[in-house]
Amino acid sequence: MIVAFTGAGISKQSGVDTFQDQPGIREKLFRDYANSHPKEYNEVIKKLKDSMRNALPNDAHMALKEYRIPIITMNIDGLHEKAGSEVLALHGTLPTDEELDHAYLLYNKPVLYGDEAPNYMKAYQIVANLYPGDVLLVIGCSYHTAIACDLRDLARRRGARVIEINDDAANKTRKVLEELCKPKEHRF
Repeated sequence: MIVAFTGAGISKQSGVDTFQDQPGIREKLFRDYANSHPKEYNEVIKKLKDSMRNALPNDAHMALKEYRIPIITMNIDGLHEKAGSEVLALHGTLPTDEELDHAYLLYNKPVLYGDEAPNYMKAYQIVANLYPGDVLLVIGCSYHTAIACDLRDLARRRGARVIEINDDAANKTRKVLEELCKPKEHRF
């Protein structure tokens, strides 16, 4: 079994900036900030949504869909969904256009620092079901969040291989999947 765990790096080649590319953004994605600066927070979310609105899935997103790989993602950009994949979205989604004026009141749209992340336990359960010979394919994930470190560690403890693609995901993901999904030669 192969399970993909994706972060912002998978979407960079689709034109979606990572938080490292947007100085100051991370500090504005806290529940305390949303509560104390609702108008400014709504504007931050609107800008995030606008920056992702026209982004299209790249070949990494498409390859995961084509190979029917289960996906756990930290991303809120919706590119896996645009590619046609079903995902476990750890950090929720962006508000709809109709919800932007009251984004500061929403939970799980996206999950903010300081909020409960309801899908974390599901992610742990998925990775806890990996066995020796299985693969956790980590694509474009930093080590900035505890869950990113925890899932890698849990997969290793379960005996699964952890394969990381941290750059050029749009070109490397399909090649890695082709190699992992090659039919094994049978020996008699």
